[in-house]
Amino acid sequence: MTALTLSTAAASGLRADAIVVGVAKGAKGPVVAPGAEAVDKAYDGALAGILETLGASGGEGEVTKLPAPTGFKAPVVVAVGLGAVPEKDDTFSAEALRRAAGAAARALAGAKKAVFALPITDAADAGVLAEGAALGAYAFDAYKENGKNGKDAKNGKAPLAEVTLLGGKPRDAAYKAALARATAVTEELNRARDLVNTPPNDLYPEAFAAVATAAGKEHGIKVQVLDEKALAKGGYGGILGVGAGSAAAPRLVKLSYTSPKAAKHLAFVGKGITYDSGGISLKPAGHNETMKCDMSGAAAVFAAVVTAARLGLEVNVTGWLALAENMPSGSATRPGDVLRMYSGKTVEVLNTDAEGRLVLADALWKASEEKPDAIIDVATLTGAMVLALGNRTFGVMANDDAFRTAIVEAAEEVGEESWPMPLPEHLRKGMDSPTADIANMGERMGGGLVAGLFLKEFVGEGITWAHLDIAGPAFNESGPFGYTPKGGTGSAVRTLVRLAELTATGDLG
Repeated sequence: MTALTLSTAAASGLRADAIVVGVAKGAKGPVVAPGAEAVDKAYDGALAGILETLGASGGEGEVTKLPAPTGFKAPVVVAVGLGAVPEKDDTFSAEALRRAAGAAARALAGAKKAVFALPITDAADAGVLAEGAALGAYAFDAYKENGKNGKDAKNGKAPLAEVTLLGGKPRDAAYKAALARATAVTEELNRARDLVNTPPNDLYPEAFAAVATAAGKEHGIKVQVLDEKALAKGGYGGILGVGAGSAAAPRLVKLSYTSPKAAKHLAFVGKGITYDSGGISLKPAGHNETMKCDMSGAAAVFAAVVTAARLGLEVNVTGWLALAENMPSGSATRPGDVLRMYSGKTVEVLNTDAEGRLVLADALWKASEEKPDAIIDVATLTGAMVLALGNRTFGVMANDDAFRTAIVEAAEEVGEESWPMPLPEHLRKGMDSPTADIANMGERMGGGLVAGLFLKEFVGEGITWAHLDIAGPAFNESGPFGYTPKGGTGSAVRTLVRLAELTATGDLG
């Protein structure tokens, strides 16, 4: 994990591998951003012109390297694009800062230390820059030849080891709190990324449960694990039905963080399909290779609960990880089978590749028994949501419009892209079954909304609930951008943490 520090020292006197400055896209060419005044002065005020000569425009994420000025102890200056010059107040958005810091950190892989002379006007800016740097420096190399040494076997470069933020006040309480928060959030988000990226032969339900148990001991979180025998005794037909075809038995994991000062209780429920073959309704060729990511919702829930504990938030947070591996075999659930869920309701399984809603249904009903103030489930649930919103935006559905709006606003605040989606009641009829209480499939058009309506059936009466379908942004199959790596992204972790913070302070709308 990249170490994060604050400093008010002069950029020229700090020993580092590089000085990072910001450059924005102005109407007549690149403009040096606030924070880099001392560096620009050392170039006799010509830094913007030099960067333009080198082809820099200030576009978002653009990285340009040049020799440091005479007298600097760092040998290189790295200019990172912040995007367009702000129209008002010359104040860059938090997300622009976060993305720039991430792009710079990724470009400095292999370096031991970098000094970031990027715009900082207050402690909040320091926090988002720290987040961006720590998330952008992330690399998953545990399975590469030199991974144990923290190096990528292909290019021999370890992630950037240390970032010092210039302009951050190391003795100021607000700055220290912002840095501590950024450290906790990014460490747990990166752990969620690690889980998503771990091959399914090593991360199966029992193994995931063991990770949660260990984290619980470390951070004072109570962890309860229901194995296949306990699930059978309790009547968890959805989780058992999905896991029936695998040699790796399913698990339901409960993580409970409690605060003596809490007035509210949130429940987070995560889909944890550690590998999804589709079951008997086998996925076609070309759709299986990334299905280790189908536990991204459970990873997000796990990370959010641990982060809440590390931050000592004054809210009770319970996380439910519905863990199973969906495989085809002689014991697998078949299309046409009927499962009796934990709620007592029966479900006709028309498609075994619509399995996430089955494990979530059991976990949602179990979470409802504790009567939390709100339940939020997170899942890589439907390809239909990807078709609707693309690869970077998750959909938000809820049984309360104000709560849905609050979640979208919280996501925007922390830099996650989301979009409010409806739950049209007319789509419910498509899940009517002549055999069971409900089928796990409905109309093909609007499939993401149909899945949300299915889940709604398993939320206890009177409980505020929301569903986050993160199928698009949970796993990045294209190249890295900003602070987002290729592979597991940790989608929804920051949104869940922010919702817990807002609930703790009584500010959740």
